[in-house]
Formats: sequence, structure tokens, C-alpha cells
Amino acid sequence: MEKQKKIPKLRFPEFEGEWIQEKLDDVASKIQDGTHFSPELLVEGKFLYITSKNVKNGYIDLSDSYYVSYEDHKNIYKRCDTKKGDVLLTKDGTIGQASINTLSEEISLLSSVAFIRAKDKYLNEFICQLLLSPEGQREIKKSIAGQALKRITLTKIKNFNYYFPSLPEQQKIASFFTAIDQKISQLKRKLTLLEEYKKGVMQKIFSQEIRFRDDNGQEFPKWEKKRLGELTYKTGKKNKGSTPYPIYSINNREGFLPQGDQFEGVDSNSRGYDISLYKIIEEKTFAYNPARINVGSIGFSGDLKDIIISSLYVCFKTKQGLEDAYLLHYLKTFQFNKSVLQNVEGGVRDYLFYENFSNIKINLPSNKEQLKIANFLSTIDDKINHTQKQINKAEVWKKGLMQQMFV
Repeated sequence: MEKQKKIPKLRFPEFEGEWIQEKLDDVASKIQDGTHFSPELLVEGKFLYITSKNVKNGYIDLSDSYYVSYEDHKNIYKRCDTKKGDVLLTKDGTIGQASINTLSEEISLLSSVAFIRAKDKYLNEFICQLLLSPEGQREIKKSIAGQALKRITLTKIKNFNYYFPSLPEQQKIASFFTAIDQKISQLKRKLTLLEEYKKGVMQKIFSQEIRFRDDNGQEFPKWEKKRLGELTYKTGKKNKGSTPYPIYSINNREGFLPQGDQFEGVDSNSRGYDISLYKIIEEKTFAYNPARINVGSIGFSGDLKDIIISSLYVCFKTKQGLEDAYLLHYLKTFQFNKSVLQNVEGGVRDYLFYENFSNIKINLPSNKEQLKIANFLSTIDDKINHTQKQINKAEVWKKGLMQQMFV
């Protein structure tokens, strides 16, 4: 049977001719997954134990990794002798993540990860980028469609059908996308450093290890310790007239956002819910989910007004002695999260209602120092947000190119 052939929409000008469809098993000298037994995990050692949580798109994440003993590694390595340069592909967990193995030392794999090693006329780096492309991901998703337990078997990986160009064109494409990956990786590293810096500096600011001075170089007054109940008051007028205000939700990333954005275009109006019990939100209002405040599910409306949110949310505003911007940053601190855990109540699920929230004590500088602190931290946030936008833009650009350069 003659093999299928295709031509990509976009390619480097020095190449022509059709790409030929091949099974992954035919272009690989070896495809194998890791161990199916559970070795004893060590916090230190020589032999890294790589699972699906360590394989990310384009890189290996060792921030949460363990080791195995020499004896266990020896047994695992007999099954899967992973080498530097092999393609790593996640089979379950977060399925379809792929990376080149950049580690020089021998590693041990769990069965949730497979490795692919290309034959001479094929390139590992091209296969990795192919797996990450929209075409590659489509084949992966197709292989797990309809399964109750989402995982890719080795047999299915071996039977993946992809189109391959000549080796020189593979090399050119792989080098091009690897350079993009390196740029994205640099931006992600920058983002991580900024986030770590902010976390560290917040700890020092709110513990008063770092203090600000006024515009004349003078020290601000000593901080006080006050309950949030002294500094805030509860709000949340009901939408008794069922006025069709825009409906919002709150999540732990964006804070307030249109409910339809969070739930794929469906909101409470679409579901036919009674919105007369929903709470009307005016500008400069804080709101949080009492069952999820421990994961940061709190928002600040800012200039938003005349919107409604579920009656489940707790809503409050600040009094004159507490600046909104200062509180917004304080709510993201370790100190605040620790106080939340000390004040929640409940059985199966912990809740922090306003009565307990108001008992939390915070360190309170003068209003002018509060603003200095908030402005400083907001400047770091601006850099974090700018870097995140650069990452998003680069990833969208890469995906668009992949859609045209792979078939």
C-alpha cells in the first residue's frame, strides 16, 4: 500500500517535495515506558526518578523531584535505558506533554512517562516538536477519546501516524522551534525569579524587616495591630428587583471576571437561576468565597460597579484607616493565609465567614506608608504581568507557526 503524502502550508524556501506518513514505531529505534512498580523514593541521591509531573512542554521540571537507590535504578534501567537526547512523553497524568531529555546522568522513569529514540534518518528534536504541535496533540487526544481512565498505552504511541520530511528539513524545523522554546524558557525563568523576588520581599515588608520612609527621608510612625473588623464593614445589598445586571464570579487568578468567561459562556441567567438573591457590587468592593479563600479566591471590584455576584460570596469595604491597595497585597501574604487557617470553621469543608474574617489581626502602618508599600509591590506586579503577556504572545505565535509547518 502506497504511503500517504502531504505538503505543509508554510516551509523554509530551500525545501520542496512531499512529506511521507509514517508510524512512530517505524521511525523509532525504541519506544518504551518506565517501571510499573513503586520504588522507595529518596530526597537525595544520584538517580533521578522522573514521573509525568516532571515532564513539561519543552523542558524538564525538577522543582518537585525524588531519587531512587542504585539497586532500584538498576532494575528500572534494564527496562528503559533512557539516554540524553531521547524524547520524553507523558502517558497519563497530564497527558501529551513532551520534552527532550536534557539530563546527562542516567535517570529512572515511572510508567507514566515513555521515551522515544529516533532511527538514523529521523531526529528526536523534530519528533518532540511534532508531538507538541496541534497535529501531534490531535493524534494524542484522538487516542484517548471515550476512555474513562485517560492514559496512552505504548501500543497506541507506536501506532501514531505522522508526516515526516527529509532529515535536513527536520533539522531546520527542529532548530527553529528549539530557538523559540529557549526564548520562552528564558521568559518563564524571568517570571519565576520575579515571583520569587516578590514573595521574599513581601515577607520582609509585612514582617517590618524592610521599612519605607516618607518623601523627606523621615521614618513613618510605628505600626499598629488591628482587627479587620475595625477596618472593614460588610456590604452586599440583594438584587431584589431581579435587575439583569452583568453576572460576575471570582477566581484565584483574575479576581472578578464575567461568569460566562469562567464557565464557557454559560452564566446564571442562561441556567434560569433566581438572581433576586444575588448581591449587587459597587466600585471598590472586596468579595470572597468563604469556602475557597484559603486558595486565594478573593477579588476587588476597583472601578467595576452595577454588577451582581452569587449570594454565597462575602462582600465588604474598607474604612478610612485601611487603604484598598495595601489590603489587596496583604491578602496574598503568608501571614494572612496562616490567619485564615486559624479562623476557619466547618466539618467536611472549612469556611471563613465575615464574623471570623473580622477577627483576623493585621499589622497596620500609617496610610501614607500603606500607599508606599502598595505602589512598590504593584510595580513588581506590572513587571510580572508584562512578562506573562510576553510568554503568552510567544506561545500563541509558536502555535500559529506549528499549525502551518506541520501536516
